Amino acid sequence: MINPRGKHRIGFVIDRESRYPPLGLAIIAALTPDDWEVILKDENFEEFEFEDADLVGITSFTSTVTRAYDIAKQYTSKNIPVVMGGIHASMLPEEAEKYVDAVAIGEAESVWKEILADFENGCLKKRYKGEQLSLDHSPIARHDLFHKDYMFDSIQTTRGCPMMCEFCSVHTFNGRAYRTRPVEDVLNELETIKATSLMFVDDNIVGYNKPARDHAKAIFRGMIDRGIKKDWFCQASINFGDDEELLDLAAEAGCRLVLIGVESEKTEALESMKKRSNLNAGVDNYQKIFSKIQSHGISVLGTFIFGLDTDTVEDLQNRIDYIKTSNVDAAQISILTPFPGTITYKQYVDENRLTANNYPDDWEKYWGGHVVIKPKKMTATELNTYKFKAVDSLYNVKRLMKMLRATLKTTKNAKAAMWAFSANAHYNNMAYEEDESKHIKLKDIFGSLVDQYK
Repeated sequence: MINPRGKHRIGFVIDRESRYPPLGLAIIAALTPDDWEVILKDENFEEFEFEDADLVGITSFTSTVTRAYDIAKQYTSKNIPVVMGGIHASMLPEEAEKYVDAVAIGEAESVWKEILADFENGCLKKRYKGEQLSLDHSPIARHDLFHKDYMFDSIQTTRGCPMMCEFCSVHTFNGRAYRTRPVEDVLNELETIKATSLMFVDDNIVGYNKPARDHAKAIFRGMIDRGIKKDWFCQASINFGDDEELLDLAAEAGCRLVLIGVESEKTEALESMKKRSNLNAGVDNYQKIFSKIQSHGISVLGTFIFGLDTDTVEDLQNRIDYIKTSNVDAAQISILTPFPGTITYKQYVDENRLTANNYPDDWEKYWGGHVVIKPKKMTATELNTYKFKAVDSLYNVKRLMKMLRATLKTTKNAKAAMWAFSANAHYNNMAYEEDESKHIKLKDIFGSLVDQYK
């Protein structure tokens, strides 16, 4: 099994703390019968070198699929069959089929054993369509396969999203039904994880209704009761801040940072992308919600998109100013990127507004840091200029030290403050991936405190 990295896409692996293990491959490995030997090759740490195999499985995001196809060719040229899955191949199977022997579309749990049986019988099909199964019998992922130098491990407790945000492919890939894993299964898997730092990879760990929140609470309560000592972060919608009991439990269970998709401070922009959860909360209430989360010792990482169709150059400057004056502890800045499988992608294809369209080579630019579109109300150059203006304005060390002090004051939690500072530093380093002189190195600033507050 192979986890590829884009040949020129080094931003995500510049900092060891920002590398996350390929959980999907570990789940597939757990579903593989015991008479198979499973080897995981992970380019987050080591560039792939050919090793003989009977069968090869590759997962890929859009930004890493170019590299995935290159690796696949090393095997297909030797008549060693390759199966590809993951979000990109699922959204564009007709493209992936040109480079591999079989494509697993969607969630692979329901088809993996069929794929293995077909391989063993010499009748591998070109496509396999996975079903969105109940998570009641999800296996414990093979965390033992992950590289020893990962600082974070990962776990999933839910899948699916009922929202239809136009820039997002989650509802296409995982469905609109919000499915939950049995709480005891999650807790049992957590007890197998040796790492002390963790990411819950759920797109929204608290969901959108009371049963979903109760599920999250039960996991947090179980972590406390079992004495599972982990520091962790998660992704959630803005309603994470609605429930005092949930916040109490999350903080006691080890939550240090929560990523919330803010995207824009303008109602018009949220309406254009159908970001209903934020519209329901109201942009005027953002600061109050973030303050409530912080009062429980949890820092807030807000994500913001530049280059929406409603955006003018003035809007981008206002967004920078808004982030600087808002009380988010960390900010992720990304350029609007139409990923295959999203409503936004279809729109930009239909309007002939994708400028990075030399596929598959240009897929490496589809990660949120490159301008790959013709913006509606500005030039591509202006959009790129304001992205770096935001980076320089938001991530300079002087401001980050000021933010660190502010987070310490609002959260009263040193770990939460360090995690937020670290997130900001990583986003700076990703933006300046090829210019090491502009990298922020945590140990140069904090020394041994970095290890103490991981």
